[in-house]
Amino acid sequence: MALLDVKGLVTRYGAVEAVRGVDLHVNSGEIVALIGANGAGKTSLLMTLCGQPRASGGTIIYDGEDITHAAPHDLVRKGIAHVPEGRRVFPRMTVLENLQLGATVADPQHFDHDLERAFTLFPILRQRSTQRAGTLSGGEQQMLAIARALMSRPRLLLLDEPSLGLAPLISKQIFSIIADINQREHMTIVLVEQDAFHALKLAHRGYVLVNGRITLSADGRELLANPEVRAAYLDGGISGIAPHSDAPTKNNL
Repeated sequence: MALLDVKGLVTRYGAVEAVRGVDLHVNSGEIVALIGANGAGKTSLLMTLCGQPRASGGTIIYDGEDITHAAPHDLVRKGIAHVPEGRRVFPRMTVLENLQLGATVADPQHFDHDLERAFTLFPILRQRSTQRAGTLSGGEQQMLAIARALMSRPRLLLLDEPSLGLAPLISKQIFSIIADINQREHMTIVLVEQDAFHALKLAHRGYVLVNGRITLSADGRELLANPEVRAAYLDGGISGIAPHSDAPTKNNL
């Protein structure tokens, strides 16, 4: 069953159309990866799902409800959490205070349990709980950003470039934690990631975004093996894949 169903989504910034008639669906409990070159529209798509900016066209159905024009704070209360590109923790606040902010929309009776879950997933945050977030390393800040999102008890977790700017060893750790969250808690995850290899290896399904349009979609392993995807994103290429149709499916492969 689809937890998220997007039809004909359009996002505009003035006269610029960043997302052009995107169709995608995300089933409950799966990881779906969005890959593409810089400027493909990945972040714009993810932000539109969060209500900032609002969709210029199309529909977004979440858990059977039309949320196309819902306010961002309402989306958080409905169970959608966003970890933005660049982490964006509150640097002057402590680790614990950042986590407390993430929990403001959740039932307070779950706070102790959820805090312990965060510290179990990210043991370094327990050690850094009284430290200002701005003094953490990049990897630690990314862990904090994910943990803060989880404190809201989401059903749908949107991750934008979680490995960006991180050392390979730390990136591997982040991907491992994402897999663990999905497997243990059946968390539904949409992952935007330029590291196409690790994203598709992790994902149940993937979409390729080029110039604001979906050009390919398939199981993660199928996309990993696809020659066009390999040439464009896995073997040093950055050219992207030209659109084949307005309604891509596995037949595009």
